[in-house]
Amino acid sequence: MVKKILLLAAIIFAVNFSNVHAQSSSNLVKLDEIADEALQLAKLGRYEETEKMLSYFSDRFIKVTAKEQIFSMDELRIITVSHNQAMQAVRNTGVSDAEKTNSVTKFRLVIDAIKSTHQPLWTAMEEQMMGTFSQAQAALKKQNSEEFHVKLNALLSQYDMIQPSLKVDVAPERILKLDDRLQYINQNSTQVFSQKGSQKEMDALGQDLKSIFDAQEDEADPSLWWVIITTGSIIILTLSYVGWRKYKGGKEKSIKERND
Repeated sequence: MVKKILLLAAIIFAVNFSNVHAQSSSNLVKLDEIADEALQLAKLGRYEETEKMLSYFSDRFIKVTAKEQIFSMDELRIITVSHNQAMQAVRNTGVSDAEKTNSVTKFRLVIDAIKSTHQPLWTAMEEQMMGTFSQAQAALKKQNSEEFHVKLNALLSQYDMIQPSLKVDVAPERILKLDDRLQYINQNSTQVFSQKGSQKEMDALGQDLKSIFDAQEDEADPSLWWVIITTGSIIILTLSYVGWRKYKGGKEKSIKERND
């Protein structure tokens, strides 16, 4: 009887988790689709419709988070900040079309980073960013000050677009290290350009950038590991109990046969 109860509990737990996970995935996919639609509208310059789509995302986001906890506190903060920035940029008539699109792109990349378990969209920026870095490094070697600063500013702009997404997928210490290096080079760009040892600083920046794309974290959510461990424990306990009952039954049968 106890064996049947344990087996039933394990099955119910697994089924309930599967249903909850499927529902959460469905909600996340829908939010991702809304964010993508907002970006496509922004690219077409249809900012009023973009604003409506961002508002629709906000409404749906509030309903989803009120029903279930599918986002961590850090993810909630990152989504809220990037969404607010995108909304403000789209509404602001003094902001350029490029800035509007970049703000909505930044928001879109955040949602995709949370949804994707493999190869999020921000990783596609690797070739472009490393290309810009190489151009800045080449300008430094040629001692072309104007080109160096243009390429450095372009690299900073590209990094700003993916930085919120990195917070979802990359270890904080890696981001902090890269943030500090970029901030130092930006604030001391003239000094970095003129000093003989500046090439080492740029080489270190290139390594930090590369490490961000090469060492993207894909660790499972701690809550998922807890569910896996709990489910596994129930199964192990059930099998152990079944094995013990079988051993006990065999032993009792052997004793009875000897007594007979």
